[in-house]
Amino acid sequence: MAQAFIGVGANLNNPRQQVQTAINNLDALPQTELVKASSLYGSHPQGPEDQPDYINAVAEIETELAPQALLNALQTQELEQGKVKLRHWGERVIDLDILLYDDLQLSGETLQIPHPQMHLRDFVLLPLQEIAADQVIPGRPSINELIAELEAHYVFPLVAHD
Repeated sequence: MAQAFIGVGANLNNPRQQVQTAINNLDALPQTELVKASSLYGSHPQGPEDQPDYINAVAEIETELAPQALLNALQTQELEQGKVKLRHWGERVIDLDILLYDDLQLSGETLQIPHPQMHLRDFVLLPLQEIAADQVIPGRPSINELIAELEAHYVFPLVAHD
């Protein structure tokens, strides 16, 4: 079984529920088990600013799926949840990204592991730190060092919902 970390984000159609549904559905992927998930984090858009704020989380899974098969399964899950990509870094019902897959380093046309921008994003690093503070990102300093070096901050506290 491989250990993988999945970034989860949404900012349309009840994003809290979309993120929670996506996390729960990770456990239903073939040959895959959800190990744990972070708290939910609010974040301002990194791309176009004329879109709603995001809800983000990171989930840890164990899977027997190869990286490309995992990506295919995640993309199918996104479509089943209603994902339509309107524009680059734009609003979306759900977004699932493979952040890490064991200590694999892969640079392909459709898949890059570790995720190429994860070390620059507090909405990825903070939830990852919450569930796996000692996790190593191949070729990078520690998560704590990466967080300390961030130049841009997008995360904000979430207000509890009834």
